[in-house]
Amino acid sequence: MFRKERNKIVNLRPYQTASINGIYKSWEQFRKTLLVLPTGCGKTIVFANVAAAEVSRGHRVLILAHRDELIRQAADKLLKATGICAAVEKADETAEGSLYSVTVGSVQTLMRPKRMERFARDHYDVIIIDEAHHCLSESYQRVLDYFNVRTLGVTATPDRGDKRNLGQFFEDIAFEYSLRAAIREEYLCKIVAQTVPLNIDLSNVRVTAGDFNDADLGNALDPYLPQIAAAVPADRKTMIFTPLCATAKKLQGILAAAGRQAFYASGEDRTQIADWEAAGPGSVMLNAMLLNEGYDHPAIDCIVVLRATKSRPFYAQMVGRGTRLFPGKQDLLVLDFLWHTAKHELAHPASLVCSDEKIAKKMTEIQEASAGDLDAQMELDILEEQAKGLVQKEREEALAKELEANKRKAGRMINPLDFALSLHDSDLDEYEPVPWEQGPPSDKQLETLEKFGFGPEAIPNKGFASLLLGKVIARSKEHLATPKQVNLLKRWGVNGSVLTVQAATAEIARCISQYGWTRRVA
Repeated sequence: MFRKERNKIVNLRPYQTASINGIYKSWEQFRKTLLVLPTGCGKTIVFANVAAAEVSRGHRVLILAHRDELIRQAADKLLKATGICAAVEKADETAEGSLYSVTVGSVQTLMRPKRMERFARDHYDVIIIDEAHHCLSESYQRVLDYFNVRTLGVTATPDRGDKRNLGQFFEDIAFEYSLRAAIREEYLCKIVAQTVPLNIDLSNVRVTAGDFNDADLGNALDPYLPQIAAAVPADRKTMIFTPLCATAKKLQGILAAAGRQAFYASGEDRTQIADWEAAGPGSVMLNAMLLNEGYDHPAIDCIVVLRATKSRPFYAQMVGRGTRLFPGKQDLLVLDFLWHTAKHELAHPASLVCSDEKIAKKMTEIQEASAGDLDAQMELDILEEQAKGLVQKEREEALAKELEANKRKAGRMINPLDFALSLHDSDLDEYEPVPWEQGPPSDKQLETLEKFGFGPEAIPNKGFASLLLGKVIARSKEHLATPKQVNLLKRWGVNGSVLTVQAATAEIARCISQYGWTRRVA
């Protein structure tokens, strides 16, 4: 349906072309779809091309954003990438009566009924939401409810810190490109983490609206600022995120007194941004939470997050300011401090690439163990592989102990945990049911699993039964050893999980013939 418009798109990276194809495929079935691209991967270029395709079909497009920088950036990229000019709906500027097919609008302006109602409900054919993780707010919902048209949301951070699922609004994810893939395919730079041996005490910092209170956090940081300043590398262009303007200004003064080029920016004062951008390596920007979204300065090669947070998306936004490629830039260094908090888990560099909480926690433990070594800069992919190995070893040791404690109860039936251990399958041994999966397994599920050798008493719920059956059936389609064969060979010290059914049969026959073992061996 949209092939003609898609073929006009040129000079895009492969994942950007795949993004646009995914959007139109999603729109064939759903009205509200989401695109997830990491910071620095050109989401503005993607939605500019989508807007151009819609204009070519005679449609009007509204691009919604919540900050002036994002509004200006969207209009600028649209013009540069496609040659299309956009009207602006913000404060004293209005798209009313404009001949332009695209409007870039401030959600704070359009949410006002008198402003919104200047336009008919069918005035726009498509809405594009920049930084779509904000769209559940009342301001966005007013605008989206009023126009109620095909919608595309674009974001680098799809999971909101307040746990409100974007699935409440979006019906589909059109395309998702991971930070890991972008780094591997060399569209973003490598990220290395270094732990600074400075234990910052957050145990008395209150939590407000789900995250650390800015004022309390600023007070907690104050005694440590001289040591923080000393840890900022002299050979990198560094952006530091602080919770308060007062924190940023004080740290700026400490750095300047030490002979460093230190600049400051906040919502009230943006005058020093241009001077910092013109400065070279060793210069530092003290940023009081202004430049965490929609800011693009690829030369940044060090990020310091002093605005400690429990939110992975928020943390990813801040670190994302430094992931773009730049001539001569080898990697992005993220300084991570030994934050001490009695009650709460913080977002750390591990949170950027790893969604498994156990592995991410182990990554942070490994990283923190190296805190005394100032040269220990760890690439996140390598760090993750180390953590995976340790977590797998710990998991298998714990399962082995549990199986040993329960082996007399197991009888001759196969214990699913034993089977998971044989397969090194974390899906099974870490399974936790979502609400709809918590009911008892069906008679048909139990009957089928019993044929494969699993005892019904070891199947806790229908979700686990479904997962286990899926694993067994998938192995059967690949002609791999059956659960009974794997279980029997494991008792004899043989790893049957990697054998085919035919090879497992032969190995069982060999063991019986050579050693005189029986199928009933304990």
